[in-house]
Amino acid sequence: MELRIQYTKTDDGVSIAYATVGEGSPLILCPSYIPQQLSYVLQAPSAQQFFDHLAKDRLLVMYDSRGFGMSDRDVTDFSLEARVLDLEAVVRAARLRRLALWASLASAPVAISYVVRHRREVTHLILYGAAARGADVMAQEPFDALIQLCLSNWELAAQVLGDLTLRKQYPEEGELAARVIRDSISAETMVEWLQQGYSTDVGALLPQVSARTLVLHRRDDALVPFALGQKLAAALPNAQFVPLEGTASLFVLGDTKPVLDAVTTFLGEGGRPRRKSASKGTGMVTVLFTDMESSTALNQRLGDAKAHEVRRTHNVIVRDALKAHGGSEIKHTGDGIMASFTTASSSLDCAIAIQQGVASHKDEHPGSPLGVYIGINAGEPIAEEDPGGRVDLFGAAINLAARICDHAEPAQILASDVVRQLVAGKQFLFSDLGETELRGFEDPVKLWEVSWREGQ
Repeated sequence: MELRIQYTKTDDGVSIAYATVGEGSPLILCPSYIPQQLSYVLQAPSAQQFFDHLAKDRLLVMYDSRGFGMSDRDVTDFSLEARVLDLEAVVRAARLRRLALWASLASAPVAISYVVRHRREVTHLILYGAAARGADVMAQEPFDALIQLCLSNWELAAQVLGDLTLRKQYPEEGELAARVIRDSISAETMVEWLQQGYSTDVGALLPQVSARTLVLHRRDDALVPFALGQKLAAALPNAQFVPLEGTASLFVLGDTKPVLDAVTTFLGEGGRPRRKSASKGTGMVTVLFTDMESSTALNQRLGDAKAHEVRRTHNVIVRDALKAHGGSEIKHTGDGIMASFTTASSSLDCAIAIQQGVASHKDEHPGSPLGVYIGINAGEPIAEEDPGGRVDLFGAAINLAARICDHAEPAQILASDVVRQLVAGKQFLFSDLGETELRGFEDPVKLWEVSWREGQ
C-alpha cells in the first residue's frame, strides 16, 4: 500500500497530515481509538490488507488528528469543535464535494458533528464500535486511574492503551500499537486528549443526522459495550444496525470479511454509482435548495415532538409547491429539500409559492418558529444513480446552489446571475446584491434577491 502523504492547515493554524490511496468515490476514515492512524497503517500488515481491499475502485482518505503522529503535536485544544476543524481541513485540501465518512470509537462524535454541519456533502456515514457519549465507555474510577498512570509511568500506560482494544488476543498488533503510541504521542498530550474526549457528548445531534448511516458493532466488543451501539443506532433517524460476532474493537482485526461485505453493500459495489445524463436533452437544469431557520436549535428549544411538527410543516409546504410548479424532489437534506426544474421560471414560481406558504402558515399560527432560506442556481450537473435506482445531482452548479442557500436570510430567495439572465423579460423582480464571497468558490459570485411580497 503506497500512501500519498500531504499536509494541510486548519482554520486555527494546525498542520494536519493526510494521505490518499486508490481512485473512485471518496471515503474518509477518521482516526479511531489511537487518534492517529498513518503510522499504524504503514506498519501493520492487517491494516494494509484491509485498506488494500477497501481501496479497490474507491478513493480512501486518512489523516492523523491534531497533536498526534505526523500532524502538528504542539497542540492542547482537543475539543470537539477543534477536531472537526481537522476533518474540514482535510476535506477542503482533498477537494471533495461529495463523500462517505467512516468513524469508530473516539472519532464517532467528530463524524456525527461534521455530518450535521455539512449535511449536503456526506452521502453515507459508517460508525463502527461507537458511542455518542465518551463517559459511557469507561466508568469514572478506572478512567481516573488511567490518567494517573499516564502521568506517572508513560511506558506502562502506552502498553495499557495498546491493550485496551486488543485484549492480548492480537499480541503483535498490541505491541505495535503501544510502540506507535509511545513514539508519536507525549503523555501530557494523551492526558489532554483523554480528558476532553471523555466529556464529549453528541447525543443531542443524533436526530439531526440526515445521511444514510450504517452502524456496525461486535457483540463482545472489548472496549465499547454492544448495548451502546444499539442505543446509537436507535437514536439515528436513517440508520441500519448490523451486529457482528467477535471482540475486536479495531475494525482491521478479527474476522474482517463481514465488515467489508457490509460496507461494500452499503456504499454500493465498487464505490462507483452508475451515471446518466442530468440534462435529458436540454443541457440545463435549475436547482433549488431550501433550509430551515435555526434548525439545529429546534430540538433543544421545542423538544423532539414540536420540532418534528415544524419540519413536517416545512416539508408539506415545499412539496405542495413542487407539485404545483413541476419541480422534482432530489433528496431531503434533514432540514431542507433539494429539487430540480426544467426551467428557471418554474423554479422561481415555486420559490415564491414556498415563501408565501410559510408566511400564510405564520399568519395562521402566530409565534411559529418556521422560517425558510432558499437558494437557486442553474447549470449542467452530473446525475448519479445508486444501486437502488435513486438519482442524485452533483457538480459545481449544485455546490453553488447550496452555498447561495447558506448565504440567504430567513424568508429570502437568492438566485445566481445565470438564473436572472434565463428569466430576463419575464414578470420576476430582482434586487441587485452585488458580488459576494461564498465558501469554496475562489471568485466572488453575483447574487440577486427575488421579490415575492406584494409591494416589495
